[in-house]
Amino acid sequence: MSGNSFGQLFKITTFGESHGEALGVIIDGMPAGLKINLEDLKAELKRRAPGQHAVHTSRKEDDLPEILSGVFEEKTLGTPITVIVRNTNQKSGDYDALKDSYRPGHADKTTMMKYGFRDHRGGGRSSGRETLARVIGGYFAGLIIPDVSFYSYIEEVAHFKLTSKPKDHHVDRGEINIPDKKLSDEVVAFLADCKLKGESAGGVVALSILHAPGGLGEPVFDKLKADFAKAMLSIPACIGFSINSGFELVKLPGSSMSSDSAHFGGMEGGISNGEEIFLKMAFKAPSTIGEKAKAGRHDPCILPRVVPVVEAMAKIVMADHFLRQAAYDSFHS
Repeated sequence: MSGNSFGQLFKITTFGESHGEALGVIIDGMPAGLKINLEDLKAELKRRAPGQHAVHTSRKEDDLPEILSGVFEEKTLGTPITVIVRNTNQKSGDYDALKDSYRPGHADKTTMMKYGFRDHRGGGRSSGRETLARVIGGYFAGLIIPDVSFYSYIEEVAHFKLTSKPKDHHVDRGEINIPDKKLSDEVVAFLADCKLKGESAGGVVALSILHAPGGLGEPVFDKLKADFAKAMLSIPACIGFSINSGFELVKLPGSSMSSDSAHFGGMEGGISNGEEIFLKMAFKAPSTIGEKAKAGRHDPCILPRVVPVVEAMAKIVMADHFLRQAAYDSFHS
């Protein structure tokens, strides 16, 4: 099984299954001498962890990271970093009924078509639990680009939608990552009702990146926007990606395009221009509903927990391109 790695100069390789002993990540290309803070890493994982809110899955995991290599005296060594998180609350028996049946919209059927064998417990390798490894990778990526600010939030859930963009990156995102208290309360009530009924909901997550240096990205296949797209669409349940206002741009005339660079979402020709990078990602409603959802401990909506994953993947993309650009700059200096 290939396809477990992402990045070039800064690369992550994730491993593990939802109900296995542990999940983890190997981080390669990390510069030496960067100071880490284990409590900060724990805090990032807690943002994604299940079982913290009534509208989350009932699976409860502390998600405590164990750093096995690449760090000494709280500083990176420049060697591969390996971090694992042990599974402690897997209830594999909850998935016995799914051993011989396939959940629509999951990788159950397609995994069997591809390999002829699968781990049916919680989706195995294709479980959303794999994303904890990405959050770990994102934490280390952020150490490389400390001046770049990432702020992701829920813009839409079902028929609920924010009416305005947060004015800056300091706006409180509340308990489920919606930066509007009234709307957040309405969505919490809606999702609690969904969970009670065994129903689910999808929506849109927005991401703002500030203070990104210009010149990141390559002009052909490795455009910054292309790597963002692959990073985001690789997140489970992500079914759409857009830059700035996305498909709405097709309705504007060329005269608008030539008069305001803000339309391009911080990238021109696939290369960052130093302005705000603004992206949107659409996530489908979980397709496991009803009694199967209750038995398997599924989230009625993954958006509240996917926000830190979106930020992590963006940090990984930016750190990778930052190191690639630094190599160019070093060669030409």
